[in-house]
Amino acid sequence: MTSKRVLPAEWAPQSAVMLTWPHPGTDWADRLPEVETVFEAIARAVLRFEHLVISCEHVSRLQQLHRDLNRYAEERGLPGRVVTVPAPANDTWARDHGPITVLTDRGAELLDFRFNAWGGKFHWEKDDALNRHLANAGVFGAHPLISLDFVLEGGSIESDGQGTVLTTSECLLTPTRNPSLDRTAIEQQLADNLGADRVLWLNHGYLAGDDTDSHIDTLARFCAPDHICYVACPDTSDEHYRALAAMEEELREFRQRNGEPYRLTALPWPDPVFGDDGERLPATYANFLIINGAVLLPIYGVPQDREAIAVLQDLFPNREIIPIDCRPLVYQHGSLHCVTMQLPAGVVKP
Repeated sequence: MTSKRVLPAEWAPQSAVMLTWPHPGTDWADRLPEVETVFEAIARAVLRFEHLVISCEHVSRLQQLHRDLNRYAEERGLPGRVVTVPAPANDTWARDHGPITVLTDRGAELLDFRFNAWGGKFHWEKDDALNRHLANAGVFGAHPLISLDFVLEGGSIESDGQGTVLTTSECLLTPTRNPSLDRTAIEQQLADNLGADRVLWLNHGYLAGDDTDSHIDTLARFCAPDHICYVACPDTSDEHYRALAAMEEELREFRQRNGEPYRLTALPWPDPVFGDDGERLPATYANFLIINGAVLLPIYGVPQDREAIAVLQDLFPNREIIPIDCRPLVYQHGSLHCVTMQLPAGVVKP
């Protein structure tokens, strides 16, 4: 008999959040102090609510983090919440190289999908091996880490926790990931591995500066099984307007299992954020992280930050909204959700 499988929604109870810490060998080298400030803010916020798993290639920095963050947790009566593991890494995007955990009749299984840096855009070999380092260090306890010959990034899929997966065709169907698989074959992979019996495909959606081929976690997110929030651009002169308007229309056409339309909430559209070379960067409020009792919201030092905080509080009235300045992260074309990966309750037991 086949075991029932489900990819939990992000709001399901968690045991820990995983961070792959930046080091001088990554693309963050020129901005390391300001980027580490962002990571430290994320780490401290997570520690108030659950455990934290940190890996880092530089052992001395990892030891310092272990001391400092454990002290922070202990001062708040939360000892033992920091787990650290030395491990090589090319970069810091834990959402995409971290394990994707499914819940089965036999317990949690951590799926180690292949990671090829969004279709071979950058070096990826260390990142692709990182989950095995964590497993060998005992981070996941007795829960199995299962290696799969299928390229899939956590940022490319959204789950309602009830068998529906939301994704984008721009990402999952790009030939640089799984070139031998068409849409039907990829849906079968999502069914077999994640228990997805419905896949909602967005064929539109775009953010300038995005390296991921339109990851769903920058565009549209489940905030309840019947509710999706999404990025909307009200400025008809903006390069994003047409693609995001088309995405909005697709979302309006989606139906729940009961045939009803989804409740939809448009997120604020931040003023443009540009890199040092004048390139527009993918700043988006959709890249939030839901944790136990809180939502960590990326903000960018623009006037719309205040509105975004208010909108998220309406979406998650029973959770604390914790804004974190993620402007340094978007210089490398990602944001808060991209550098984190949650692990469901029971997986991490320090």
